[in-house]
Amino acid sequence: MQLRKKFLKFTLPSIASMWVFSLYTIVDGIFVARGVGERAMAAVNLSMPFTSLVFMIGILLATGTSTVISIALGRKELSTARNYFNQNLVVTGVVSLLLTAFVLLNLERAAVFLGATEHTLDYVKEYVGMIAVFAVFFTISYNLEVQVKANGAPQVSTLGVFSCALMNVALDALFVLVFQWGVWGAALATGLAQATSTAVFLIYFLTHRERLRLGRFRPALKVYKRILPLGLSDGLNELSNGLVIFLFNRAILNVIGEEGLPTYTIISYVNTLVLMTMTGTAQGMQPLVSYYLGAGERKNCHRLLKYALAAAALFALAFFGLTQLGAFAVVAAFLEGDSAIFAASVRALRMYACAFLVLGFNVIPAAFFTAMERPVPAFAISLGRSLVFIVISLTVMSSLFGAEGIWCSTLVSELACLILTAFCMVRYVISVRR
Repeated sequence: MQLRKKFLKFTLPSIASMWVFSLYTIVDGIFVARGVGERAMAAVNLSMPFTSLVFMIGILLATGTSTVISIALGRKELSTARNYFNQNLVVTGVVSLLLTAFVLLNLERAAVFLGATEHTLDYVKEYVGMIAVFAVFFTISYNLEVQVKANGAPQVSTLGVFSCALMNVALDALFVLVFQWGVWGAALATGLAQATSTAVFLIYFLTHRERLRLGRFRPALKVYKRILPLGLSDGLNELSNGLVIFLFNRAILNVIGEEGLPTYTIISYVNTLVLMTMTGTAQGMQPLVSYYLGAGERKNCHRLLKYALAAAALFALAFFGLTQLGAFAVVAAFLEGDSAIFAASVRALRMYACAFLVLGFNVIPAAFFTAMERPVPAFAISLGRSLVFIVISLTVMSSLFGAEGIWCSTLVSELACLILTAFCMVRYVISVRR
């Protein structure tokens, strides 16, 4: 019972944080759709793979570092944990600034690569350029949010994300609807919101110095041989969202045309909410699994996995049911009822939602393997669902079945990955029993 309470203590705030992030992203899309138009909303969606890339960098460095920090804390190696914590903040900041410089120097090329057309090029350049300016706040904020949970204060992560969400919604209303700054204003609101959450987390670590604390560090870059493989799985999970959006945008432009982009924009917002729910469950589980691994209590690690899979099953059923019953209301939040693509969007969303039943059963095991310091199966599952299977499925399904194949391809991809996940879990169980 005590372990279950710990699981809920860590997981519920983590899920809440992810929900807030997902919901304010959706609200961002609603403001752009209502304040600028469907074409601008499509341009924001074309820009999403870049936003996912920024978050992927943060997650890649944060998750692996959180794992080694939690293991160190489990072993009572406090000075080592503090050293990794401070070193990673500096490394994350440097990598983010290099990305900002590269994108700003190649802004139009980046926009065209993302799929911008002559109608959306300026919008995409405005959004991507502004997000690039604030990239360091995206990555640092995410790192601090993850390390707050490793420090035993998951409720602070919720506070930081809520402050980010409230700031983003308020500034969206001001910049997009009042000042009429369009897509550029929406991106500025998002960037300033990330700066706000960064400030909240920094204040926490400056005022709570019992375990992890801000300060000097001794360079120990060799630890990234552990951190990067461990963070690769969760990093790919985040990047997969951007990669999937990128690949779908390309397929839609080829098969349906530009008029299909708003439909997928709506679907991608809902998919992000579902994915972030599963990711929040996984991230709430991870520091506890790593802690008990470091403490040598492997049975507790396995019990935590069961709790996470049970939660994933409940969420999967809930999201599928709500999407089937509420697809009309979801689409109506973005499009006018008399829009030419309204009915097609409702039908596409209901078809796509079948993938929600499977998604979590790939995300949770990948995160479990990361927390157990088994990067190979974690990487294999994440690479499978984020790139290999979706590329094959999207290519084949769109060629054979056209638009309907596009909307069903994610379900096919997740089912293929589920076979791989089952294989990895069976091998793990066999290895543990030896």
